[in-house]
Amino acid sequence: MKAPFFNVIGISYKNANTSVRGMFSLSLDQSKLLIQESLNEGIDNLIVNSTCNRVEIYSSSSDVNLLIKLLCKYSRGTIRDFKKYGYTIEGAEAINHIFKVGTGLDSQILGDFEIITQLNNSFLRSKKLHAINPSFERLFNMVKHASKRIKNETKISSGATSVSYAAVRYILDNIKNLKSKKILLFGTGKIGRNTCENLVKHTSNKHITLINRSEEKARLIAGKFEVLAKNISDLNNQISKADILIVATSSNKPTVLKEMVSKSKSLTILDLSVPKNVEDELNSFKNIDLLDLDYLSTLTNKTLENRKKFIPNAEKIIKEITEDYYLWVETRKFAPTVNALKIKLKKIQENKINTLKKKTSSFDDTNVKEVSEHLIQKITNQVANHLRDSDDFEEELESIKTIFQLNHNDC
Repeated sequence: MKAPFFNVIGISYKNANTSVRGMFSLSLDQSKLLIQESLNEGIDNLIVNSTCNRVEIYSSSSDVNLLIKLLCKYSRGTIRDFKKYGYTIEGAEAINHIFKVGTGLDSQILGDFEIITQLNNSFLRSKKLHAINPSFERLFNMVKHASKRIKNETKISSGATSVSYAAVRYILDNIKNLKSKKILLFGTGKIGRNTCENLVKHTSNKHITLINRSEEKARLIAGKFEVLAKNISDLNNQISKADILIVATSSNKPTVLKEMVSKSKSLTILDLSVPKNVEDELNSFKNIDLLDLDYLSTLTNKTLENRKKFIPNAEKIIKEITEDYYLWVETRKFAPTVNALKIKLKKIQENKINTLKKKTSSFDDTNVKEVSEHLIQKITNQVANHLRDSDDFEEELESIKTIFQLNHNDC
């Protein structure tokens, strides 16, 4: 069975490090502008998904070069860099890819189900901008269904594995006398909130401070986890006091610069942002231990090895749901013809019953109607099943239209 044309272009952790992915990352506003321009270019199906591990565009457009140009136009990436680090996937392989992405099988951290939320948000954004058609909507709904089934029917997401947990795990394993260390968390978005929760849950540290551009948001989260919140104007001062700095901001340029950090005091910095939000030059400071997202993602090997044994079960679920999608696509192709046939048979039924009524005044059409309705349903079901299983689908469809003299405008 053949599905509608579908393709993917993107940059991911597999071929590109954090710095390269950062060049191609897209903000919410940039994503919207890209979608709007794609609509102006005649592309009526397009979704932009920009996360810390990948930036991908899903589309039914066959003009891959246009998609790459749009990605480079609204990000800081170049066509030259895309050709070096990027990829394009088409057809059935692209459909399989979106299922693997949405179910966490293609994530940097295997079984990471946070991606399905990100993907769904991207889908809803495109739908709001009228950049989704029914076939696309059906596909993404089935991806969500696959994600839910895999989460419920396998243990591929078992064990604590996430960016925020990996950061806290590194701190637990590598920082001595942790209870006495001062920890500063800069940025309280989703990753920041999760990191704060893991810090409180696993470290027993009582010296955690939060800073966010919105002090109100920082205080709200600080109140929930019973930690300290400070105004962003106090950032430099708090960095000078900190032993551990966790950066989870979402800026397109560094938010922690080399001049903000002392060269004489030891400091562990964990940058959880994409693009990187800690200036690279800090890596050359002898007293600074700077770790980025790619490094932290390698710290969960034991959990990931345990998860790998559930991949075959997950792939089996994906195969089953993908086949359901292909079947739905094929059914949509012949549904108008089957409906037109049903309408024509009902008209024949109605005319015959009216004729019999005129001939016999005592004619009771109840039983006749019941039997004929059953026959109509039986005939249309038989036709639908025949079309579904046909190797020459298009030819068979035309034959049925000709045999039953169905109006092409009604099909």
